[in-house]
Amino acid sequence: MTRKQRRGVLIGTCLVVLGVAVGLVLYAMRDSIVFFYGPSDVAEMQVAPGQRIRLGGLVETGSVARGDGTTVRFVVTDGAKTLPVTFTGVLPDLFREGQGVVAEGTLQADGVFHADNVLAKHDENYMPPEVAAKLKERGVWRDTKTGSVDAPGGKVN
Repeated sequence: MTRKQRRGVLIGTCLVVLGVAVGLVLYAMRDSIVFFYGPSDVAEMQVAPGQRIRLGGLVETGSVARGDGTTVRFVVTDGAKTLPVTFTGVLPDLFREGQGVVAEGTLQADGVFHADNVLAKHDENYMPPEVAAKLKERGVWRDTKTGSVDAPGGKVN
């Protein structure tokens, strides 16, 4: 084997090893790569109690209830399923009903999501792109400018 051939084999072997390493890392992180899961995704995945995930969707209108101190209970929906959430702490100033939210925390055995961090939309027209995509996928996208809702059967105003 010539020097050039040995160098080519060495480079090829390094590329294969690097590719396998990247593939193994991506395979190990397959569930962590998703930015958040909607309530329907959580129901389909059958998330184990105590597992940390991010839950995203819309805060259901009329569901926000303030408890003792800084404890807040609300419901997150993606239009198909809902999931009750409890959070103890200070909510973002922009948190309100009918708006996009991403909550980080754990799903408990009682079916309630206990959030330790809540992220709200940026301004009155912003919604995380992932939340908007999930809502469009489920057929319940609400245009914040016009207030219209895209339903599965067509656009409803």
